[in-house]
Amino acid sequence: MISHREAAMTAPVHPEAGRRIAVALSGGVDSATTAALLVSQGWEVIGLTMQLWDHGVALPGEGGRTCCAPEDLHDARRVAQRLGIPFYVVNLEAEFQQAVVKDFVDSYAVGQTPNPCIRCNQVLKFRLLLDKALALGAEALATGHYARIVTVEQEVQLRRGVDPDKDQSYFLFAAQREDLARIRFPLGALTKGETRRLAEGFGLHLARKRESQDLCFVPNGDQATFFARHGVVPSPGPIVDGAGKILGQHRGLGHYTIGQRHGLGVAAAHPLYVLAIQPRENCLVVGPVEALARDSLEVQALHWLDSSPLTGPREVMAQLRHASAPRPATVTPLENQRARVDFSSPQRAIAPGQACVFYLGDRVLGGGWIA
Repeated sequence: MISHREAAMTAPVHPEAGRRIAVALSGGVDSATTAALLVSQGWEVIGLTMQLWDHGVALPGEGGRTCCAPEDLHDARRVAQRLGIPFYVVNLEAEFQQAVVKDFVDSYAVGQTPNPCIRCNQVLKFRLLLDKALALGAEALATGHYARIVTVEQEVQLRRGVDPDKDQSYFLFAAQREDLARIRFPLGALTKGETRRLAEGFGLHLARKRESQDLCFVPNGDQATFFARHGVVPSPGPIVDGAGKILGQHRGLGHYTIGQRHGLGVAAAHPLYVLAIQPRENCLVVGPVEALARDSLEVQALHWLDSSPLTGPREVMAQLRHASAPRPATVTPLENQRARVDFSSPQRAIAPGQACVFYLGDRVLGGGWIA
């Protein structure tokens, strides 16, 4: 049964008739339902799909399903045909390699835990693809993200999606504030289940298409093999405690992440966790769970979305990972687009390279990369 909220979203919205909007079609159910919703509301919809790999060339070390694999491109085109909308493939292979893949590899090589999804949104979707949409005469670019754009007293704000299990605002903090007015998230008020029911109601063939849980460009989630094929060869090295005592040998740093407990292969009287990854020494530092706790961190490349500049300490809710809960903290600006974040209580598994995103209620204030 379709909910009242779903029914309201699918009701014709005649004021939109004749207005043009582009939709980023990924070949998944979310973007497809986004396009169908907008068509049903009277928008003139254009479908855009990013081509991130050369499907006619076997790239070194790549294979398997990606967000831009041939079957996804086929699904996106089929959705456009079903809806009767124009469909364009936008070749962003070079930009994807430089801004996302190379950044991912380079970050890992210096011992960080990178987050390529944020980079992809920042550089590809909400810069290059948005530019393409505007060049085609669209007034905005819509995507299937579970987040919301809200205007309050003429200020455009980025907010969480209403479904806490699907909220993706964490991945969107790096969008440019001036571009928020040209971005749409039609699914931000829906749950995933509601989206699938809408897709079925629209007759979309991929209403039950399975979601991939791996990085789109890392086949089967095998990051160690991926890094090896990009010139970062995992090699065994020492596992040490906080005092530098050798406890064992790791299989290659690509197999580990900050906070990891299982798979260390080290016998101890108490559980051990990964505390630090040191690529220069090819060393893995482990210790007890309490050693993971930190009460402060610094971020670099600070990106602020709130219209009120960050000129002094400000109380926020800081989120360290997509799947973690936000925690009370104070963010204080530093020089060179850096900031210090002081938590009200110690936090575990703070991983350099991940994003720290700042919230006020459900509103995204900004964020930065953990340094």
